[in-house]
Amino acid sequence: MNIHELSKNVKQLRNAKRLSQQDLAEIAGISLPAIKNLENKKSEPRVATLQAIAKALGVKLHELFQPARELTTVRFRSAKRMQNRENILSYIARRIDDFNYLEKTLSKKKQFSLNSIRNEYSQISPVEAAQLCRKKLGLKDTEPIHDICGLLEDAGVKVFPIPLSSDSFFGLSIGEDDGGPAVVVNVWDRISVERWIFSAAHEVGHLILHPDAYDVNLVKDDEKEEKEANMFASHFLMPDKGFLKEWKEALGLHFVDRVLKIKRIFRVSYKAILSRLIEHGKADNSIWKKFNFAFQKRYNRKLPFKEEPESISGAEPFGMQRFDFYEDRFSRLVREAVENDKISLSRGAEMLEVSIEEMQEILKD
Repeated sequence: MNIHELSKNVKQLRNAKRLSQQDLAEIAGISLPAIKNLENKKSEPRVATLQAIAKALGVKLHELFQPARELTTVRFRSAKRMQNRENILSYIARRIDDFNYLEKTLSKKKQFSLNSIRNEYSQISPVEAAQLCRKKLGLKDTEPIHDICGLLEDAGVKVFPIPLSSDSFFGLSIGEDDGGPAVVVNVWDRISVERWIFSAAHEVGHLILHPDAYDVNLVKDDEKEEKEANMFASHFLMPDKGFLKEWKEALGLHFVDRVLKIKRIFRVSYKAILSRLIEHGKADNSIWKKFNFAFQKRYNRKLPFKEEPESISGAEPFGMQRFDFYEDRFSRLVREAVENDKISLSRGAEMLEVSIEEMQEILKD
């Protein structure tokens, strides 16, 4: 028995289902010390204990012993050292494998349509890259992106929203050699939805601009690459021509309302609007204080200011809602696979991380 692999898998599967050690112990009908000893590699559990744990986690017994696939072409940076980095990567590897299995089983594999841009334009500015990607995806040069998850999935990019209690990690991306391309977005409820959307675009920027930076062993941010990915994301979500058109048309509004209107149109942070005004020379850095003062005067509340990209919920005036960032292709593939008897109901529930009862309700809808 490989206690190290067993311990890692149990902990990863438990975290994936958002269960505490106490929760798992209660569901499995075993003691809390038994779970702790297993995860801390202090003792080898009996077969009956492992069967109970596997059942509680919704997996086959043998899956507790399977070594997790190690990802290598990963761009995973964070502002602080993350102790659960290995668990996150292990979890993502399983999700990617499930996604690819469903695509293959249902013959619905999507090719990465933006690959040609990365290959043909090795020396390109972030703004030019954003413009080319938008054109490739059939977007007009004034058009907002209403559903970034759907748009990226149609382009062959897998999107994984995962809630992690950390404001130092917003997203990561995985290269094609590991079953991607895929982007992972931290959808913790303390991070604004605007930041979720921006993070997805930011990671696409890395996929296009920095293909050589995909190395799982690199953990420190490259400031230059981060700025380039931010610039890409800003112009991908809010094309210059569209921004200038909307800014001109909103000329008669109060300054604050003008910013907020355009923020809603392009589904970006108000800070993205102010940054673009600075970029065009229409304002200088004093605009940050001016906007906050004007907003407080107009709406009688202060905005907690944090520099991008650390946009925490509450920092966005009249922010977007959770339903503005919904990934649905994976869940659709799971449902189709269950309905076509390609996978079992329990396997579908496991993939969607829901109970059998919830899975049955999904199929009834």
